[in-house]
Amino acid sequence: MNRHFRFFSASLLALAISGCAVTSDPISRASSEQRARDDLAGMFKAQEPLSGPLTLNDAMARAVKYNLEGRLKVMEEALAQRQIDLATFDMLPRMALDAGYVGRNNVNASSSQSVRTGQQSLEPSTSQDRDRNVADLTMVWNVLDFGVSYVSAKQQADQRLIVQERRRKVVQTIIQDVRSAYWRAVAAERLLGRIDSLMARVDQARKDSQNLSSQRIGDPVQAMSYQRSLIEATRQLEEQRKALSLAKTELATLVNLPPGTDVKLAMPADDYPVPELKVDMGRLEYEALASRPELREQDYQARISAAETKKAMLRLLPGLEFSAGGHYDSNSYLVNDRWADYGVKVTWNLFNVLSGPAAIKVAKAGEELSAARRQALSMAVLAQLYVANANYQEARRQFHTSEELASLDGQITQELRNRRQAQGIGELELIQGELNHLQADLQRDLAYAELRNAYSQVFSSVGLDPLPAQLKSDSLSDIGQALATREAQWQRGEIAAEPLTQQR
Repeated sequence: MNRHFRFFSASLLALAISGCAVTSDPISRASSEQRARDDLAGMFKAQEPLSGPLTLNDAMARAVKYNLEGRLKVMEEALAQRQIDLATFDMLPRMALDAGYVGRNNVNASSSQSVRTGQQSLEPSTSQDRDRNVADLTMVWNVLDFGVSYVSAKQQADQRLIVQERRRKVVQTIIQDVRSAYWRAVAAERLLGRIDSLMARVDQARKDSQNLSSQRIGDPVQAMSYQRSLIEATRQLEEQRKALSLAKTELATLVNLPPGTDVKLAMPADDYPVPELKVDMGRLEYEALASRPELREQDYQARISAAETKKAMLRLLPGLEFSAGGHYDSNSYLVNDRWADYGVKVTWNLFNVLSGPAAIKVAKAGEELSAARRQALSMAVLAQLYVANANYQEARRQFHTSEELASLDGQITQELRNRRQAQGIGELELIQGELNHLQADLQRDLAYAELRNAYSQVFSSVGLDPLPAQLKSDSLSDIGQALATREAQWQRGEIAAEPLTQQR
């Protein structure tokens, strides 16, 4: 009998252990395909369709509203707000409710024994039913825990503000990336057609030369040298086309358009207005140290570190605990089966007294580290500002040089066309001249794109927000109008920042 019982117990134990084994099934192909369909549908849903050629302000507005990285920061900010709401519940008293049924297989009886004689002084008796229902509602509130929870909630609120600063940085970066990609896409729109046309002419000239070579007309070495020059021209055109063809793809990605979308750009005027920086560097330095999201994040980190010092000091204090509760017990032997109790007591973890000084030193070291990190970051911010200003000044010079070269090559090309019509030069010389003109125009447009990018990078390095604190609505037209208004203010030298505590 015992052997059978042991065998049954061992079998039951083995079954229980095998039931606790953790396994994981591989994700099926169907699930992955469904996830891919859901992602494709979710990435581009609820977006206003393109109603015409894309302007720079439209592109920046779409990026602010639809860029996935920007959406992620919005979600992180919403999560941080919910974490604050959750942290406030830690300041409430602890309240526990218990209800249930209690039973045993025999009577809960006891007797007494004399401590003097060692003899039984009371026959076995019971004062409790074998089966009973019980319920308890207890509330406990510790003043020390409340203080620590309050400081922790303030730290969580600062974490939410840090998320806001990171969102500001993401918006500034997105705007800057869109601006850079847009002007390069404009250069592509202007020049890709000319590149394709010139490549077709080069290809036809190569075919003509090869036909003449096959007929053994002219010097073979001269013909091969001519063909080599045409191939070299083709290679240069292909490199230029590759660099330009990616600009629209990058722009479409930044504004969250489906890959492969043929984006039509609203082409600006043929003139190239040079933006002027109308703010002195002293004012820009001050604004950079006051407005950069990274520095403001360090300000909040310093407050969080200071709060850690407060928490370490609070834990050195004794805790005052209040308790109250209501109880019910169906035991028939009780005179009162419902009752309430309450109490006050002082709790003190003496080990906190021993570890407290070390904890305070660690917290103060964290404050000092935050201050040192902020100072190092301040120096880096000022360096970025001066680098951005130097890049802007250099970009202006490079654009003026590229503009002069493009103008000169344009005149040379026109003269070569005249000579070609008069049969004064060959096709290769005209193609080479037009190639030089095309390259000069490309360098001019790319230099202008770099100039616009460097100009806006100065304001980005200052940490100025491209959008105001409040918008009329979240429509693309209102966002675009707000971006244009802020851009016009910067061009006039008006960089007075709004109160950062109101910016969301």
